[in-house]
Amino acid sequence: MIEQDTIKLLRECDEGVKMGISSIEDVLSHVHADALEKRLTDCKKEHETLSGELQQLLDRYRDEGKDPPAMASVMSEVMTKMKLMLHDSDAEIADLMTDGCNMGVKSLSKYLNQYAAADEASKGIARRLIAIEEALAVDLRGYL
Repeated sequence: MIEQDTIKLLRECDEGVKMGISSIEDVLSHVHADALEKRLTDCKKEHETLSGELQQLLDRYRDEGKDPPAMASVMSEVMTKMKLMLHDSDAEIADLMTDGCNMGVKSLSKYLNQYAAADEASKGIARRLIAIEEALAVDLRGYL
């Protein structure tokens, strides 16, 4: 049970990290404020660091991880592009990213509870990812 929950939690974290990186990449070229660009770039680096740690743990369990569903990725990218075509502003970026952060926190919290038998290293990564997403959402409030 511990190993199964661990692998499942790691997969969900892997998907969340990949989605976060992709979402940040989708908006970075539209950012106007230098401070917002720096914050998003720093957050992307945090996600990439976690991605490396996740990959090491997944390798230990001989698991390939989990990519975001293709349809969800395409829909997210299309929606982001459409919204930014209509309102190319830092406020719109902050709004989109805050929604993404909130969805990530909600999903990861659910999985952390659902896979309670996961090992502490995996739970720790999930908690760190939740904290990164929560901090970004708070930091984005000044741009809404």
